[in-house]
Amino acid sequence: MRTIFLYSQLFFFSVVTYLPAAAQEMSGQPREKTAFQIAAPWKAVYDIRSDVAIVYGVNDTDIPFAERVALYRQKGYETHFMTGIAWGQYQDYFLGEYDGTKHLDEGQVERDGDTIWHGKNVPYIVPSASFLDYLKTHVKQAIDAGVTAVHLEEPEFWARAGYSEAFKKEWNNYYGFAWMPQHESPEATYLSSKLKYELYYNAVKEVSAYVKEYAKSQGKNIRCYIPTHSLLNYSSWQIVSPEASLARLNTIDGYIAQVWTGTSREPVYFNGLEKERVFENAFLEYGSMVSMTAPTGKKLFLLTDPIEDWPRTWEDYKENYQATFTAQLLYPGVASYEVMPWPQRIYLGKFKLENNDTPQPISQAYATQMQVMINALNHVPLSDNKLNGSQGISVLVGNSMMFQRFPTHNGYEDPQLSNFYGMIIPLVKRGIPASIIHMENLDTEYGLKNTKVLIMSYANMKPLSPKVHEYLADWVRKGGILLYYGKDTDPFQQVREWWNTNGNTYEAPSQHLFELLQIPAATGDGEYEVENGKVVIRRKDPKALVLQAGGDEEFMQLVRTAYQKDAAAGKLMIKNNFYLERGPYLVAAVMDEHQDKSSLTIEGPVIDLFDPELPVLAEKEVPPGTQTFLFALSAIDDMQRPQVLAAASRIYNEKSTADSYSFLTKSPEGSHNVMRILLPSAPSEVTISKAGDHVKTEFSQEWDAVTNTLKLEFENSSKGINVHLRF
Repeated sequence: MRTIFLYSQLFFFSVVTYLPAAAQEMSGQPREKTAFQIAAPWKAVYDIRSDVAIVYGVNDTDIPFAERVALYRQKGYETHFMTGIAWGQYQDYFLGEYDGTKHLDEGQVERDGDTIWHGKNVPYIVPSASFLDYLKTHVKQAIDAGVTAVHLEEPEFWARAGYSEAFKKEWNNYYGFAWMPQHESPEATYLSSKLKYELYYNAVKEVSAYVKEYAKSQGKNIRCYIPTHSLLNYSSWQIVSPEASLARLNTIDGYIAQVWTGTSREPVYFNGLEKERVFENAFLEYGSMVSMTAPTGKKLFLLTDPIEDWPRTWEDYKENYQATFTAQLLYPGVASYEVMPWPQRIYLGKFKLENNDTPQPISQAYATQMQVMINALNHVPLSDNKLNGSQGISVLVGNSMMFQRFPTHNGYEDPQLSNFYGMIIPLVKRGIPASIIHMENLDTEYGLKNTKVLIMSYANMKPLSPKVHEYLADWVRKGGILLYYGKDTDPFQQVREWWNTNGNTYEAPSQHLFELLQIPAATGDGEYEVENGKVVIRRKDPKALVLQAGGDEEFMQLVRTAYQKDAAAGKLMIKNNFYLERGPYLVAAVMDEHQDKSSLTIEGPVIDLFDPELPVLAEKEVPPGTQTFLFALSAIDDMQRPQVLAAASRIYNEKSTADSYSFLTKSPEGSHNVMRILLPSAPSEVTISKAGDHVKTEFSQEWDAVTNTLKLEFENSSKGINVHLRF
């Protein structure tokens, strides 16, 4: 496969064989590559044909949960169960129907005494023992209904909460001393957030253990997943959650990375300008989730949403869906996806157009494009390929990023989480595929294995254990290059923690790290050789790198020197794009806000999977600020074998003979199907009929003699459409 890149860079890629849907199915094993979540019962108009239907909530509809599960199973779906662990349709618990006692006083409460509500009579909850017992009854019902996995969604505690009697009780039990109002001191804020973290860690631990124990008693093996926002988003939105720690529980089998337009459109700073940077932010959010999970070997589903919770225009949804969709595909070590939440909201909902205030249903074109994209996810393979660009630069993060967000003290400010983004957005914007490393995973084999240059700061987080520094110091001594940014003067440096208790008297946690590295206590900038490695200290908080125009110039020079000279890792490539090949799928994004304003050109022939017409292009131009998702015909190993290359439907029952090719295809009822099919020669006969009654279906066809591909268009059916081709 040939590609044209800016700067004429050459990259070498491994070969991944493309297999049609039927060949990818694992005989005798449930296939769980793609999924969607839904509370509503099955309907033909949103029958999107992913592998798994994650049926939401025991109490979420008038139709009993077991009936909803049975219906999805009858339609061929593997079924899972999802329910919120911090909120949900639990009015029977809160209003006293469950045990005769009202529990509204267990909600998360703000300083002014207001409860934080998720819905009517549904507070975000302080997870009490009685609430967890109640939640276990829902888990039991789900397992009894035949689900094969349980998802405990969004363990969330708002940073601004922490004033309820329920929380004060938990404080006394955990710390053994009187509750401290978090607004009164940095230490109270930090300790409050740390407790919130522990409460939901223990809640997940207890309920997931029940999942495993009850399943085992029934002779079943039920998996348990945590659908959660990224550490970056929770930190930005001022929410505390256990995040990375949960992967260490042997009762947790993995996560769903809840990243979508709604999280990724959170504005961030770069070059002095605060604005939405949806692709870049999504790329980092997914990267945070991959980094959190990959070292543990647990499964990860990546989520996208063709719309979002907040009402906007269809044009806005489409543009940002493409951005987040592209970002998730740039992580080739993950190939499982939640293709959408709430299909009924997408197919039956109405939203505005750009110049029309009257809400409109989804357009035929966007629905077709979306269906092409989600069906492609059934085939996108895992790959050992890497993003183009300089590998080996990482930024350190930790769960304690969530602990300093609210309220502020002594003038401490971190606008839009800029003490994190300052270390990484300048790299991403220059086409450097910087990775994220979780300090909670430094003890794994994966750890810092592929990192040559590590950038870190304690301006926005703190190490929860001195072990973190032992791993970092060992890595530096063996040849790692560490760039440390931070004044170490924020008010959270003096909170009651391991570095200043039990005989330790460090004024800041970084002093412990530098002592292990035998670096003298430094108040100013410095550069220090440490055995085979090097430490560069800059007494500047990372937010300064992005809050001012041009604030990252010295930073980029330091990164270049560290990478090229100190780490001897090769030339630091500066460019405006990311590009990745995954089997026949080509994924690319071109950044704006870059001195290089040129487009990326990708040689064809390729099928444009973001275009609902599925055109075959001789080449694809990707302008700055846009992304693309392509199917490369040159990746097909047997051009004589008939196969569906792309379709707004899912393909079943493929059959080939010397002169024919047939299959069954399914997608939401009444939606518009466009598909491109590879054939050895032009078809002499095309027959299309509805499954079951064999009634002929109207269609249009177009043959491309250059690529030997047939484009078919017709109306989809949930029951299925039979396609028979002779050639």
